[in-house]
Amino acid sequence: MRLPTTSLSSVAMLMLIAGCHPAKTPHASAEDIDAAKQEAQHEVAEARAEAAKDVKSAAKTMGPGSKGVIDAKVTGSYDVAMAKADGDHKIAAEKCLSLPTDTQQACKDQAEADYETAKATAKTTRLARQP
Repeated sequence: MRLPTTSLSSVAMLMLIAGCHPAKTPHASAEDIDAAKQEAQHEVAEARAEAAKDVKSAAKTMGPGSKGVIDAKVTGSYDVAMAKADGDHKIAAEKCLSLPTDTQQACKDQAEADYETAKATAKTTRLARQP
């Protein structure tokens, strides 16, 4: 009689322990992806507005064809490109979370590689356009 009682209590204890530490697998919903898209669009729109404001300010202060205006345009373009890269990366990360767990890491690695490429492209473009 003692053997079944011990076995039952052991099984109950293991179930209790397993219940306290459930496997955490984050999954993004369509709402999470849509929220990331909206946030990305908002960030890009803010970067564009700020860039336009800076160009207008430079033109008013230094003249329409001045080096300051060119610098403001280059910096603004860079800021917009970086905002887009950041937003695209956040969207991709949310999409990766919606995939099955066994494919998430490859997706995240690709998203990170795409993000690094977009950042490098933005920096290269910025350097090429500076006078």
